[in-house]
Amino acid sequence: MAKSAAHHPQLPLKTRISLFFLSAVTDATMRPDGTVNRRLFSTLTYLLRVPPSPSKPRHGVTTSDVPVDPSRGLWFRLFVPRDSSGSLPVIVFFHGGGFVYLSPDFKAYDDVCRRFAKAVPAAIVSVNYRLAPEHPYPAQYDDGYDVLRFLEAERRRILPDTVDLSRCFLAGDSAGGNLAHHVALRAAQRAEPPGELRVVGVIAIQPFFGGEQVRKSEIELEGVGFVVNSARTQFMWNALMPRADRDHEVINVSGPNAVDISSIRFPATMVVVAGFDSLKDWQMSYYNWLVESGKEAYLVNYPNMFHAFYIFPELPESTLLISEVKNFIYKLSNST
Repeated sequence: MAKSAAHHPQLPLKTRISLFFLSAVTDATMRPDGTVNRRLFSTLTYLLRVPPSPSKPRHGVTTSDVPVDPSRGLWFRLFVPRDSSGSLPVIVFFHGGGFVYLSPDFKAYDDVCRRFAKAVPAAIVSVNYRLAPEHPYPAQYDDGYDVLRFLEAERRRILPDTVDLSRCFLAGDSAGGNLAHHVALRAAQRAEPPGELRVVGVIAIQPFFGGEQVRKSEIELEGVGFVVNSARTQFMWNALMPRADRDHEVINVSGPNAVDISSIRFPATMVVVAGFDSLKDWQMSYYNWLVESGKEAYLVNYPNMFHAFYIFPELPESTLLISEVKNFIYKLSNST
């Protein structure tokens, strides 16, 4: 039975064209054997990459690319607002793309991080972690945690004096939201004495979680949410963890094999969901699990939006989300 237009989000033509292109490129570069045609992807998206702007601010923000470990291609793009006063919190940001695609120099993520940097204001560390399937789990999680250690060790060399590492937030969308959670968990569990850096909050924007059981939202919204469908999610989970059960703690974070965080000082977490995101049931389970574990959690819901909506600045909800993030950071910064 065909779904009526009323059961689809009403979007501007510009947004629909962008979503069609993104979906088409993804499908064209996923090979049946589970690998990715990187050459074709790079060719099709060549014009979507932007260089850093270390000396000439764009929209009031300067950017520079900082190497962490060139041997594994680990680096981050640092965004610093030019005209901010007072100390700046730092947001370590993990981009989406199902662990398989994209990077900090894609225009959509460069724009988003630039908006966060100026609006909050904050210093943004946008991480270029290794991608699957060439680098399966746990490469991405190791990279994310190693960036935190790098920031502690090299803080005076790479960060402005105005950056306050004791107010560090881990953020990400989709796969990046999954990474933000697990990197925060590693930081909370670490045995070594803590340094200057303190992870005080997690911003999980439509985090990419799953499990063995197919959820109601995955069935009802199959093919509706544009970016996410069952074929793509299965491809991406297989790329990340080819032999893993879907109830692995990394995938089904709140499932039967979940880590018990009730006695861990896990940071306050903002969970963003959207009504036309087929993954929303998994995200709601994550939020409920945080609450049931006794953790501080905040739910932000956009019932008329879809997966990855916030990277489209033409949507009013994109601006609203940036305001929500700003308020969350301000609240926690003033309570620590």
